[in-house]
Amino acid sequence: MLDTKFVGVAGTGMMGAGIAEVAAKAGFKVILRGRTQAAADAALGKVSRSLEFQVAKGKLPPEEGAAALDRVRTTTDIGDLGRCSIVVESVVEDLDVKRQLFADLDRVCSEETILATNTSTLAVSEIALGTKRPGRVVGLHFFNPAPRMPLVEIVSAPSTSDATTGAARQFAEECGKDAVMVKDSAGFIVNALLFPYLNSAIRMLDSEIASKEDIDAAMKGGCSFPMGPLELLDFVGLDTSLAILNVLYEEHHDPCSAPAPLLKRMVTAGRLGRKTGQGFYDYPSAK
Repeated sequence: MLDTKFVGVAGTGMMGAGIAEVAAKAGFKVILRGRTQAAADAALGKVSRSLEFQVAKGKLPPEEGAAALDRVRTTTDIGDLGRCSIVVESVVEDLDVKRQLFADLDRVCSEETILATNTSTLAVSEIALGTKRPGRVVGLHFFNPAPRMPLVEIVSAPSTSDATTGAARQFAEECGKDAVMVKDSAGFIVNALLFPYLNSAIRMLDSEIASKEDIDAAMKGGCSFPMGPLELLDFVGLDTSLAILNVLYEEHHDPCSAPAPLLKRMVTAGRLGRKTGQGFYDYPSAK
C-alpha cells in the first residue's frame, strides 16, 4: 500500500545521504537503498554525523536530531521502495545506469509513485524512457550539500504531467527548499550558466593569464562569490565537471562549453579534486 509519508532514496553517495537527511528532518520516513549493506550503512553514518554536528553547533535541538535519524532506515532490496509516494534517484551521472534503475523502480513501485531523478545535467525525458510511466517522472535537482543549499530545480520533461510537477514542487517546499521550475534542457538553469564560467577559468589558468590563487581571489573579492571557480571545480569533482560540460556541449555546441584541454588532462591523471586529495589544489587530509 502506498504511504504518502514514505520517501525513497536510491543512492548512497554524498547527495543520496544529504537528500535522505533533508527529507527526514522534514518529517518524512525515509527508506535509503544501497546496492550493498556496507554502502547503505556508510550513508546512514553520514546522515548521523551531519545531524550530530548540527546539534553540537546549536542549530538543531537534540531531540529533533534523534527523531530525524530514527526516521531513516536502510535496505539493499529495491522492492522496499515500493510503498513510497516518491523515490528520488541519486546515482552516478550515467544515462544507462539511471535508465536501468528507473526500469527497476517502475517494476516494483506503485503506479502512483513519482520517480524523481537528481541528475544535474542529463535529460529527464531520456531517463523516463526506462519506465512505462513517463508522466510520473520528474527532475528534482538538489544541490550539494543538500542539507545546506536552499535551492531545488524542478525539471519538467515534455511527458511530465502537471500533477507530477506540482507534487514535486510541494515535496521540495515541504523539505524547506526554494523551488524553481525549468524545462528539460541540458544543465537546466544553474549548471547551464555556471559551467561555461568554470570552463573559462580553466582556460585562463592554462593560458597563464593569472595564477589559480589570483583567479579565485578575484572572483571572490570582485563578485562576492563564496568560492573561486577553481576551488569550486575541486569541490564538485573534475570528473563530474567534465561529464557536465560534455553534455552541455553535445546539446548546444557552444564553444564555451567545449571542455578545456587542461580539464581533460587532469581527469586522465586522476586529479579529480577534493575526493582524491589532488585537483587544482592539494588536500592532504582527503588522501
